[in-house]
This record gives sequence, C-alpha cells and structure tokens, in this order.
Amino acid sequence: MSVLIRNNVHVAGEGAATMVFAHGFGCDQTMWRFLTPAFQGRFRTIIYDLVGSGGSTLAAYDRTRYASLHAHAEDLLEIIDECATGPVIFVGHSVSAMIGMLATIAAPKRFAAQVMIGPSPCYINDGDYVGGFSRGDIRELLDTMDDNFIAWSQQLAPAIMGAPNRPDLREELTTSFCRNDPEIARHFAGVTFLSDHRDDVPKSTVPALILQCTDDLIAPRTVGEWLHRHLPSSSLALIENVGHCPHMSAPSASSRAIDVFLAQTLR
Repeated sequence: MSVLIRNNVHVAGEGAATMVFAHGFGCDQTMWRFLTPAFQGRFRTIIYDLVGSGGSTLAAYDRTRYASLHAHAEDLLEIIDECATGPVIFVGHSVSAMIGMLATIAAPKRFAAQVMIGPSPCYINDGDYVGGFSRGDIRELLDTMDDNFIAWSQQLAPAIMGAPNRPDLREELTTSFCRNDPEIARHFAGVTFLSDHRDDVPKSTVPALILQCTDDLIAPRTVGEWLHRHLPSSSLALIENVGHCPHMSAPSASSRAIDVFLAQTLR
C-alpha cells in the first residue's frame, strides 16, 4: 500500500527545507490548519494522519505492529523518504512529539530540527519525576474508555483543549475524539499513556524546541522542564495559554516561538 494513501499524506508549499507536521492522540491533520499557513510560503509542508486516525487507512492498523510508538516512527521516516526535499524540520504535537523523537534517534541525519508541542516522555508519576498522573489515574482513564467511549470523549476532550474562551475549539476536539474508531482509539490510548520513553530522551541529538502552555492538564510544566534538562540541544519556550493544543488556541504565539527557534537553528 502506498504510504501516501495509508497515512493520508498532503503536501503543500515550496522551499529549500521541509516541515512535517504530525497530530496528537484523538486528532487528525486538520488541526494544523491554523499553524501551517505561517510556514507554507517559506517551506515545503507535509501533513498526515497517524495510522488509525483521521483519513488514514484504518485496515492498516495492526495491533501487534502498533503496540509501541516505534512503528509510527517508521511510518514517519517512510513519509519523509517519499515526500520531503532538503533538510527536515519535524513538528509533533503531544504523542507525536515522542514519535518524532524516536525517528530522530533512528535516523538523526534525516532531521535538521524537531519542534515538540506539549510533549511527554512519560505521563505517570515515578519517584521524583512528575508526569501529571498516577498509574491509577491512567488505568481509570482507560477503563472509562472501555465503558463508554463517547461519554469519555465528551468529558475529556474539552479539558484537553482548555481555551476557556473558545468553545468552538472545545467542541471541535470533542467531535474529533468521537469520530475515531473506539477500538483503535482504546488501543492507541494504552500505547500512548502507558509508554515511558525517558531512557530514550538523551539519545536524541537533533536540535529541539520544547513548546509548552503555562497551564496544561496533560503535560504540566514539570514535564517540559524535565525534558529540557535531559534532551541534548533543546530549548524550552512557554506560551501563556490554557490547554494542551497551543497550535490551535494560540497559533500566532506558537508560530513566533517556532520562527525564533528556526532562525537560531538553521542559520
């Protein structure tokens, strides 16, 4: 199967370098529509859906293959091989920030930079590490998904979006969550929220921007600060914003922070 079809890949813009955008859990590539216009006049841009999400080929979601984030990282490298030209800047939201990091470890020479929006190498508290959730919290979250996926989506999606003054965005994310295949979403949620990639973080040497909101339920500031301390060649930028999706609720602030990082990194 063509990777272009499997991952519902769309290419736009022109430039000497390529920016690749990958969405977070429960979302799809349309969530980038507020951010990509800031770059399409200067970069070739690629947006796509993770297998199992959005307009990807759902039949390609093999639970054994996608039992870890590494398979999604392999998909990303395939997409880059097929569609990218010049240096590659990867922009990943939430779980895709970790997918991109794994891809940079596997093939560091393929990347010039990585932008991690709301990343978390581990969501579960562990000793001095504060990921934001106890293991019991995550187990309850997954059990609730099993019991009633729609009710779970309607309760959690608005909290993830934050953006208290943007009910339209909260509704959009809820609709996006509810659109997902419940069985695939439940499996991917387990892979996402039970993953622990803290040991992988020091292995990624590609320059990185960690972009976080000041008030984020899913990836609290302690996570970004931990990541900044352990990820080589990283910088941390905070956006004064509530929620986990600044590329939607604060796109101008997000693009400004990315531009500053790219100006320092690509010179």
